[in-house]
Formats: sequence, C-alpha cells, structure tokens
Amino acid sequence: MSSVDLEIDGDVAHIWLNRPERLNAVAPRLVDDLLAALGDVGDTKAVVLGGRGRAFCAGHDLKENPQGDSRARIERLQDVTRRLRALPQPVIAAVHGYAIGAGAEFALGCDLVLAAEDAVFAFPEASLGLSVTGAASRLLPLLVGPLKAKELLLLGDRIDARTAHELGLVNAVVPDVHATALDWARRIPAHPTATLAKRALDAGIDSALDQALELEVSHALITEHLPGTALGSRA
Repeated sequence: MSSVDLEIDGDVAHIWLNRPERLNAVAPRLVDDLLAALGDVGDTKAVVLGGRGRAFCAGHDLKENPQGDSRARIERLQDVTRRLRALPQPVIAAVHGYAIGAGAEFALGCDLVLAAEDAVFAFPEASLGLSVTGAASRLLPLLVGPLKAKELLLLGDRIDARTAHELGLVNAVVPDVHATALDWARRIPAHPTATLAKRALDAGIDSALDQALELEVSHALITEHLPGTALGSRA
C-alpha cells in the first residue's frame, strides 16, 4: 500500500501523506511515494499537501534503520524540496497536529502554509545531534528573520499555530485546515497569472537554494555518524 495518496479533483491535486500509524513520519518509502505523487499532478492548477490521521508529519522515523549511501539518501530527501519548489502549480501545505523536523521542512517548501489550531511546529535536529536537510537554512530565515530562525534551530522549541502565525511561518490559522486549503486552491485558477507570480517570487528566493542544500548535505554527513546522536548512536 502506498504511503502517499494522490487525489485529483478538477484543477486541484490533493496529496496525502499516508502513514497515520507512524504520524506520517518520514521513511525512504514515503519519500519515494511523495516524489512520485508530485510528478503525477499533471496539468492541475494547484496542489494541496496534507497528512492523514493525527498529524501532518512528525519528522524522521527514528525506528527506521538507514541503509546504503548516506549522501544519496539525503539528496533523495532533498529532492522533495526541489520538486515542491519547481512545480509550476502553487502548493498549499495544510498542517494539522505535528509538523516536526522534516515535516516542518515539507511545509516550508510549499508556497502557502495553512495551520489548524492544533498544529505544532519544531526544528529539533540540533537537540538530536542532527542537521536540517530540507533547505530550512535558506527558507526559514526568509520567513521569520535570521535571529528568530537561529532561536528555532538552536533551541529546538516547539511552537503552536498562533505563535507560528505571529512569526510569519504560516499564512493563517483556521478551524478546518483542509477545507480552507481546498478553497484557496480552487480560487487560484481564477487568477491566470498565478504561475508567473510564483515563478517571479521564487526566482529571487531560490537563487541560493542549491548552495544551501549542498551545505546541509555536508553537515548531515558529519552529524549522522557522530556518537550520541539519534542516528549515530544506533549505527
């Protein structure tokens, strides 16, 4: 069974992370399935990314045992950010429950972020002895400012939806996040130059994205096998 579901309704593609028993935690199969779904949205006009069950995405699944070449695995995960940024369609993240670590980075990669009232965001990598890998080093400071980005990354504190909105991490906090995301997605096709607007904005935002991703790979390779880290101690 696929760990990601793709539903297309007219001009809107709805992609669901579908490992609810693991709070949609990131595993290699989920990454592969998500990339496949992003490649199958066709000529839709907007994409909504959400999670089934009690959470959007609770980060890396620490029960998974990483296998194979580390660089290839990390770059494969980074391809999610690359694919999200490269889609011509605007992508709306519909976040409920946990958006932790890689889950928060999935949301950062989207063009718009809506949060349910129970949403919780965090970047706990430093507290686990790990490194961000999904371009958070580039995208997070642009959204919340350098000082607050350092606070979120260095302390790893969890923040609720209202705080995330105040910081500029999300566009809005809404009672029914999926209904609102679909409403926004259906409004986008009425604006014929929405794709051009996205492309123009991203041209400046993403100008240093590749350098940030490569630096994150280097840091991840250093931290992954250090004794005492979440992954290194298990290895």
